Amino acid sequence: MKKLILAFVTVALAMASAATKYNVTLFQPTVVNGTQLKAGDYKVEVDGDKAIFKTGKQVVEAPVKVEEATDKNSSNTIRYTEGNKLQEIRIGGSHTKLVFGAGSNEAPTNAR
Repeated sequence: MKKLILAFVTVALAMASAATKYNVTLFQPTVVNGTQLKAGDYKVEVDGDKAIFKTGKQVVEAPVKVEEATDKNSSNTIRYTEGNKLQEIRIGGSHTKLVFGAGSNEAPTNAR
């Protein structure tokens, strides 16, 4: 019985600590944590307070804050500040939003 409980706890902890992965399309060149990413499809892995953007061999890490939006997002939405700097990604089909940088309350200058 102890082995069964230990196995269950181990699996539960592994699932809780696993990173969350999203597929995101950037429709324009985008600056993420000082690195310019080309327009295209990216896998974004969120692990704690870090987001990792991957496409091909390119990998870019950025600090991120995961927040709960009040309304469910109908599709992925990318918000920018200062032209092409990534401010926020709202994940389609969920209430999740990923906030980058200072997470300022400024209105985005461009939204997709």
